Parts: sequence; structure tokens; C-alpha cells
Amino acid sequence: MNQPNYGCGFFPDEVVQQILTRLPVKDLFRSKCVCKLWHKLSSDKYFVQLYNHMAVKNSMVLVEVSESSESKPSLIFIDKLRGVYEKFSLDFIKDRVKVRASCNGLLCCSSIPDKGVYYVCNPMTREYKLLPKSRERPVTRFYPDGEATLVALACDLSMQKFNVVLAGNHRTFGHRPDNTFICLVFDSESSKWRKFVSRQDDYFTHMNRNQVVYVNGSLHWLTASCSCILVLDLNCDFWRKISLPEELCSGTGSRVHLLESDGKLSMVQISEAWMTIWVLKDYEREEWHAVDRVSLRCIRGMVPGIFPISQTGQYVFLATHKQVLMYHQNSKVWKDMFSVENSSTLPLWFSAHAFRSTMFPCC
Repeated sequence: MNQPNYGCGFFPDEVVQQILTRLPVKDLFRSKCVCKLWHKLSSDKYFVQLYNHMAVKNSMVLVEVSESSESKPSLIFIDKLRGVYEKFSLDFIKDRVKVRASCNGLLCCSSIPDKGVYYVCNPMTREYKLLPKSRERPVTRFYPDGEATLVALACDLSMQKFNVVLAGNHRTFGHRPDNTFICLVFDSESSKWRKFVSRQDDYFTHMNRNQVVYVNGSLHWLTASCSCILVLDLNCDFWRKISLPEELCSGTGSRVHLLESDGKLSMVQISEAWMTIWVLKDYEREEWHAVDRVSLRCIRGMVPGIFPISQTGQYVFLATHKQVLMYHQNSKVWKDMFSVENSSTLPLWFSAHAFRSTMFPCC
């Protein structure tokens, strides 16, 4: 795609574009008032693609905090440079919601009072879309609690489209649950749901469900047994499995977490004294490489309750009950990025998601 040439006086258009792509979305929207050029540029298709391409390189952490047990929760965004980036509310949705999934700047939220109602929103642009209800009856069909076991969001930046996935075990009225696994997929292009049924006997912890990763056109979940990664190929609606590194599977007394690192699958293994980072270098051949081994001696007291949330090739964000830490892999330095003192807030890791600030449209 050819980039536009608007004529910008002192600086070439390319320079202006590179400067603007480094602004947060909120500041970028404010810059529309500077001049007609910047106003036009911020909505240009080429510029939006360039902005999103830059934004995905800056992985952040989203956590949910409450000032008190009676107050509505707020979303805190934390990035590697500024620490607490900004506090946001999802009140523009006009419903009480909880964040279920995050991908490339969009959030999938479910309604708290109305089960089976889902929204997709961009908290930076404050746009949102109410998803049409599927013909399934998720309140009574999904087992065990009436809601989908797996909720995922897949946002394709290049195609400017997204999918929402609801999947879970099926229980016929009056019968015990079996291994029937129903998967509903919403397509933003057609604005319709599609359904397919398979057999699955895998289980997932809370963190496994939260840490769904979208790469290579597929969604990935780590199973509760940590025996494999369950993969949903959205191009052909097909489930398959990816093996974990043999060294990781044979390890005992450690926890394993699935993340995304610069467009690749990553496994973070945490033991009492070490954090080992694995990256799936060759997706087709399933070749894992151990890329870093980090001593946890300086945060020894936090290790039992620390969880990796977001990652790039340079740093890892981790959350504890009340803190968000960042480890810089090149300098080997730990940094406290955010802490909360309010005892009414749930553990930060419980509601933490990886996040990127993009201009991805959801309407």
C-alpha cells in the first residue's frame, strides 16, 4: 500500500508519521486539534496500519483494581517505560462487565447480570460492539457453571477482523456431562456465529483460561495437566495439540505458564529458585528453545505467588497478589512497576491480561 503524501511543511510525511505512531492512542486523538493534516492522518488507513504495527511491539499489562468492596473496578494499564500508563473505566459499555480475554488492543467482556451477553471493545478509543446472541442456550448448555469454559478473542491486525470463541463441555438436560465439546465462533466480518462439535477431555485452571495466546491464525491454551497445548485453528475449525519441551514435562515442583513473545509461543517455567523461558522457534516442527534462565533469589519471598502475565524478547511482566514486577532480560534488573495497598482488591494476577494499545476498530 502506498503511503499518503499530505505535505507537512518542515518535516517529510514519513517523519511525522513515525513521530505520531509513538504517541498513546489518547494523546493521538488529542493531536487531531493541532492541524488539519494531523486530523486527517489519524484516520488514514495506511497510518492506522503503521500505528498498530508499532503498537504490538509494546506489550503491556492490564489489571483490575477496586478502591473499595462497594466501588466499581477500574482498569490499570502498565507499560515498561511509564509504569502505570493510565486508569480506565469500561462505563461506556453501559453494563456491568468483566474482562474475559484480550488480544491486540481489543477486550472481550461478559455481562455480569446477564449470562450469555458478550461485548468486544477497544478501551482506548471507547468503541464497543454488542455481540448478537447465538442460537445456543449457553446458560443451560455449558458445564459446569452455565458459562463457557474457554472464552477467547482473536484479532487479526492485517485483515482488520476479529473472532470470539466460546467453548465448553456440553450437558443435555437431565443427563450427566460427557466429553462433547461445543465450540461457538463469532466472525466480525459476517457478524454471525458458527458452531462445531468435537470430543475433548482436557481441563483448565483459571490462569490457563486467562492466558490464551493468538499466533499463526490459531488460539492456544495450556491444559491443567501441563501435558500439552490445546490449539484451535480458526481457518478450518479444527482442534489439535502441540507438545511441550521434554525437559519441561519431566520437571517436578515447578509451575508452567503459556505466553506470547514477539509473535511466537513462549513457555515460562517457575521453580523455587529459577525462571526458565522457552520459545517455540519453529511452529511447524514444534521445536522449542530455552532462551533464558533467571535466578529468583532476589524475589525469593514472592516466588510462591508470582505469575508471568506478558512478555517480549526483552522483558517479562509478572504479577503477585499486590504488585506488578518487570524483569529486563538484557540488564537482568527487576523493577517494581505497580503496587496496591487496598485489601479489598482481588489478587492482581487473578484479573491480569497481556494488552497492547492499538487503534483496532471493533464496530
